[in-house]
Amino acid sequence: MSTSWLKNSVFYEVYPQSFYDSNSDGIGDLRGIALKLDYIRELGCNALWINPIYDSPFMDAGYDVRDYKKIAPRYGTEDDFKHLLDEAHKRGMKILLDLVPGHTSDTHEWFKAAKTGYPSEYDNRYIFTKSVWDAPPEYRLMCGVCERDGNYLVNYFSSQPALNYGFHEVKYPAWQFSADSPEAWETVEALKDIMRFWLDKGIDGFRVDMADSLVKNDDEKISTAKIWRDIRLMMDADYPDAVLISEWSNPLRAIVNSGFHADFYLDHQGNGYNSLFRKRFGDGDNLSFFADHAHGDIEEFLADYTPAYLCSREHGYISFITNNHDMPRAPFYMSDEIIRLSHAFMMTMPGVPFVYYGDEIGMIYRTDLVSKEGGFSRTGSRTPMQWDHTKNLGFSDADEDMLYLPVDNRPEAPTVENQAGVQGSIYENLKALIALRKEFPELSNDSEFEIVYAKSHDYPFAYRRGSFVAFVNPSDDDRTIEYRMDGAEVAYTIGDWSADENTVTINARSFLLIKHS
Repeated sequence: MSTSWLKNSVFYEVYPQSFYDSNSDGIGDLRGIALKLDYIRELGCNALWINPIYDSPFMDAGYDVRDYKKIAPRYGTEDDFKHLLDEAHKRGMKILLDLVPGHTSDTHEWFKAAKTGYPSEYDNRYIFTKSVWDAPPEYRLMCGVCERDGNYLVNYFSSQPALNYGFHEVKYPAWQFSADSPEAWETVEALKDIMRFWLDKGIDGFRVDMADSLVKNDDEKISTAKIWRDIRLMMDADYPDAVLISEWSNPLRAIVNSGFHADFYLDHQGNGYNSLFRKRFGDGDNLSFFADHAHGDIEEFLADYTPAYLCSREHGYISFITNNHDMPRAPFYMSDEIIRLSHAFMMTMPGVPFVYYGDEIGMIYRTDLVSKEGGFSRTGSRTPMQWDHTKNLGFSDADEDMLYLPVDNRPEAPTVENQAGVQGSIYENLKALIALRKEFPELSNDSEFEIVYAKSHDYPFAYRRGSFVAFVNPSDDDRTIEYRMDGAEVAYTIGDWSADENTVTINARSFLLIKHS
């Protein structure tokens, strides 16, 4: 067995508390996910990434883990998880769990022991300064909140103490351990133990949260890469068919240097993903390539993406995401028309794409919600899945005031029910594109990516994938470029196009995919 299954995968991200509630308590659960596996498979996705399901006080929606080896009761039991895993595997589907390696909850048993001030085997599992009066301003420290005489480092929220993987550059020898120290590598071994626990249950790998956050003072991520390479060796030896996918958005460091099988292409200010979809300045112009009245610059994307693709293509995959639980959903930036074009682009590019639940029907980003479980600005992208127009849009039979988050009660709220089977809907467009990607491996990862036409502040963008050529024009104007069709067959279209002997015209807000014989 091997990880070759990954190259033809299309993942579906499930935010478990918002997906489907099987027991009418207002919160989605594992049994609910199992009940919707056929829906996910029918869409065309053959793998799932499930956000954290571990026991947690939910100060950060489960990214504050209290017990890595226990399922949070609100999601169900170990038997419920086994049922989900078995049902997925029966359908030929893979499941990735979310691994949170950089920090725990401050209610984790390790931290409860470490913070007491009494000797404990976990004294060095976290990063404490030598004294409560020792608080260097360059670090995010929690001061004076536990019995132990020292302040502890957090990765972000105060409830998330950072685990001790050491420091690449030790600046304060009194309390900082080297990344090569036994204390730091005890934490690595503890992480491996957690991973083995779930891999032994049969999961197909992990998506790794904040994968670059392990070793501190490690600007070039040299020591962090060493840890992940060690973990990759363990997986290759003992779990050769399991994969690691990083939340990093740096393919050179994540894939080439650290050994991840794939790396997320995230919305970071100024990078290629941002220039494609999210280059927006406050309430001003949207300068993204994919935007209503588009006037973005494809060269900004290519300057970032092309070198990353070229350096990593022999080692792993870059993962385009429709959105995720940490960013505003696409309708905040795009019309349904532009969303369809963006999906056509993502599903015909190299890599391993991820579809965020609800993006297949164009669920909106809610700006009217109070923060839930540390969501803050992210809360609006975490609302319940919209299945149909029954009670709570089919998410739950619970009373409305029991729901994890309120549903979209607008009359025009999109649902699976009113998009499935409707020609031209976001759902049917995405479903058709995933089917095309699966039918022709050239569109996934069996062929290279080659630029056919790309000019700064110009449209369309055209690129080759083996015998296929894609043309995409999100702008408001029809665009004509020199290109010989030479009898090519039309594989997929959105909008309109035309061609003569030497040119192709891609109409405004249109996509064309052709196949040469």
